[in-house]
Amino acid sequence: MAKRPASRQVPARNKPAVASPQVSGSRSIPQFQPAPGPAHEAMMLFQRGMEALQRHAYGDAAPAFQAILMGFPTERALGDRARVYLELCQREQRRRPPAPRTIEERLTAATAALNNGDDALAEELSRSVLGDDPRHDLALYLLAAVHARRGAIDEALELLGKVIAISPEASAQARQDEDFLPLHDEDAFWKLVEPPIGSSGPRRRRTRER
Repeated sequence: MAKRPASRQVPARNKPAVASPQVSGSRSIPQFQPAPGPAHEAMMLFQRGMEALQRHAYGDAAPAFQAILMGFPTERALGDRARVYLELCQREQRRRPPAPRTIEERLTAATAALNNGDDALAEELSRSVLGDDPRHDLALYLLAAVHARRGAIDEALELLGKVIAISPEASAQARQDEDFLPLHDEDAFWKLVEPPIGSSGPRRRRTRER
């Protein structure tokens, strides 16, 4: 009967020694940044308010400064500055009239802007009305006047033609309106605004003074 071989002892392998971590004197231990706290949030609000304030967007700036006062009462130094700027925003908002909303308000504001020489605002308001009512004769008339004043002859004549097609009586106003003086050398203008042959009143072409 065969004998079982004696079990061999497996020599234990030497495990490599694990070196304990050493901190070199030339390297610093990494520092972890703490999560943003209330002071950081308050400062972000303050920056947002200041950016809006620089754009004169007082309606956007005021809520940011108000949020600092209401939400971060312990940030006293920042709160004092926010209070000053909030009062500035509120003062400017009281001083400035609200933006025109209805069509009549926008047309009134556009007419005033044209009379004051602010063609850009008159154009903006007139176009906003035409966005709601593309055939509004007064908005078309004001926009035609803006183009005439700028020397954009073709655009002014096209718009004036639309006005007269909607409201023929506007031709009499256009003949007397100084805003259309740049069109007085154009035959197309007089074809639009002169009364028909046989109507009362002389047909008289006016030329622009040079």
